[in-house]
Amino acid sequence: MSSAAGTPRQFQPVIAQYPGDRSVTGGGVAIFHLATSRVVICSAIESGMKYYFLPKGRRDAGEESGPGAEREGYEESGYRNRLLPLPIKHRQPQAYPRVHAAPMTAEPVWMQLMPLRDWQYVIYWYIAETLPPDLEAELETEVGAAYKPPPRYPKDLPLRERIKLEPGGYEPLHHENTGVDALEVTFKSHLVSVEEAITKLGRNSVMADVVRKGWEGIQNRLAIEDAATSTSPDAM
Repeated sequence: MSSAAGTPRQFQPVIAQYPGDRSVTGGGVAIFHLATSRVVICSAIESGMKYYFLPKGRRDAGEESGPGAEREGYEESGYRNRLLPLPIKHRQPQAYPRVHAAPMTAEPVWMQLMPLRDWQYVIYWYIAETLPPDLEAELETEVGAAYKPPPRYPKDLPLRERIKLEPGGYEPLHHENTGVDALEVTFKSHLVSVEEAITKLGRNSVMADVVRKGWEGIQNRLAIEDAATSTSPDAM
């Protein structure tokens, strides 16, 4: 897997405060199909112009931002997905008691502040994967039924073993009519290469940065796992 060039844009930390009725949090996802090195992007038409975006939305009351991002990813794109633990740097502390080898976790790779009407919108961006066929079958529901969240990515499942869970030529299952309002039902989804996604999202956009960060994390996890396998006694 090759790297997609680009320099993520960052801003200095800020001090701000908002009451609960003037702030809202949400989440979004870059959903990767690991076996074909593609990512899901959505499109819509506004004022006669097509634009592209990653699925995102506000979390429901009482819902955590990660599961909320998975749900919004499904509703807006039609692809079931689960957060993907990656070796991406973050500032969250490890749970006590501390361990020497910190496990990979599915932490947000980006945080975005946006105005939404007269509210402050805080978006946490995650990296996710499409689901293997056996898990798709387990989560299958009738159209219009309540959303069923996926189980977490197994801690001991290497990415290359995860890819083997799909038969050759498998295409991730796309679900129709998953939008929950009049706007979302008009969204179209596309599985495209990383480079095409970055181009269509806008090379200098936050969403392109999220795709770049996720792509880099996937490559780094593969490299870590390959190095561990090549140096283990079982591989010799």
